[in-house]
Amino acid sequence: MKFGLRRSRGRSPSASGTERLPDYQSYVLSGRQTMLCLTAGGALFYAVGYIFFHSWLLALLLAGAAAFVPKPWSRFLLRRRREALSLDFKQALYSLSSSLAAGRSVENGFREAIQDLRLLYPDGKNDLMIELGIICTRMEYGEPIEDALQDFSRRADMEDISNFADVFTTCKRSGGDLVEVVRRTSSILSEKLEISQEISVMIAQKRFEAKAMLASPVLFLLFMDLTSPDYMRPLHQGAGLVISAAALLLFALCSWIMMRIMDIRV
Repeated sequence: MKFGLRRSRGRSPSASGTERLPDYQSYVLSGRQTMLCLTAGGALFYAVGYIFFHSWLLALLLAGAAAFVPKPWSRFLLRRRREALSLDFKQALYSLSSSLAAGRSVENGFREAIQDLRLLYPDGKNDLMIELGIICTRMEYGEPIEDALQDFSRRADMEDISNFADVFTTCKRSGGDLVEVVRRTSSILSEKLEISQEISVMIAQKRFEAKAMLASPVLFLLFMDLTSPDYMRPLHQGAGLVISAAALLLFALCSWIMMRIMDIRV
C-alpha cells in the first residue's frame, strides 16, 4: 500500500511528494468548510444582534463578525485531529508490539499495524493509516525506517511520537531491544491517555455548565421579547440601543473569559 509518494526521476523517494505530506501543526479549511463557517456564524451573530437590538441593520453589521469564525474553528479541528492521531498511535504501538513479540520483523510489524487499524477504520480515512502507508512506501524505496519515522515526528510535533521516534532510532542503530521499547512505550502512552480521559470526564460537566451560562442571557432576552414586548421596547430605540450595545460588549467579554478558563488542554 502506497500513500502520498511517487517516484520521480532524479529525485530521492523521501523528497518526492514531500510537499504533499500531511502537516499536523496547522489545519487549512476547505472552501466548503469556510463557507459553512461563515454561513453558520453569520446566522448566529445576526440572530443575537436582532435579539439585542431589534434592528435588522445593526444585526446585519454584527453578522460581519462571522469573518472571525473560521480561525477558531480550524484550531478546534486541528486539536481534534491531533487527539485522534495520538489515540490511533497508541493502537498502532499495541499492534507493533504484538507483531515484534511474535517474531515478525519491524518492517512487517508496521505493515501489520495498517491491517489492524483497518479493522477500526474500514474506509481507510485515517491519518495514522496514511502515515504508516507512507513509512512502508519509503521502506520499499530503500529509505531507512528510522528516517521515515523522524520525518513523521517532525510533521506531527507531538511529544509521544517524537520520543518514540528518538528511542526507536537509537535502538535500531545500536542494537537495543525493540520489543521491550515498543512494549514499554505503548504502556506509558496508555497510562497517559487514561489519565487524560479521566480529566476530560471531570471537566465535561463544567464545560456544559459554561455553555449553558453563555446561552442563558440570550434565551432570557428572547423570552422577555416574546412575553413582554412593551417592557423591552425602550431598549430597542434611542438611548436604549446604547445600553443594549454595552450589554452585548460585556456579554462578549464574559464569554471570551469563560471560554479561555474552560480551554483546558489534557
